[in-house]
Amino acid sequence: VQLVESGGGLVQAGGSLRLSCVASGSTFSINAMGWYRQPPGKQRELVAAITSGEGATNYAESVKGRFTISRDNAKNTMYLQMNSLKPEDTGVYYCIGLGGSDDYWGQGTQVTVSS
Repeated sequence: VQLVESGGGLVQAGGSLRLSCVASGSTFSINAMGWYRQPPGKQRELVAAITSGEGATNYAESVKGRFTISRDNAKNTMYLQMNSLKPEDTGVYYCIGLGGSDDYWGQGTQVTVSS
């Protein structure tokens, strides 16, 4: 499975960005997908996740009400719509695919929110 993120960039506080993650390869092995982020000098943290079946979602408390995770199965693509961005949302955002025995990571995309 290969995961490729896009959509990162520089935005002012209060602005919006939409990240995309395109999956290719043995995508049938993925049970759930999600977004992690790694702020500068900090550990990687889970931002949001979505299951492949029912599409159940889960969010970090810090992004609830501002971020929305979704997927388009026909396009093998997952999205993260980020609204009302804050400087503390700055970091490298990674797409993850959770398989039965393996986890797959994208290369990351930088999101920078200026104050």
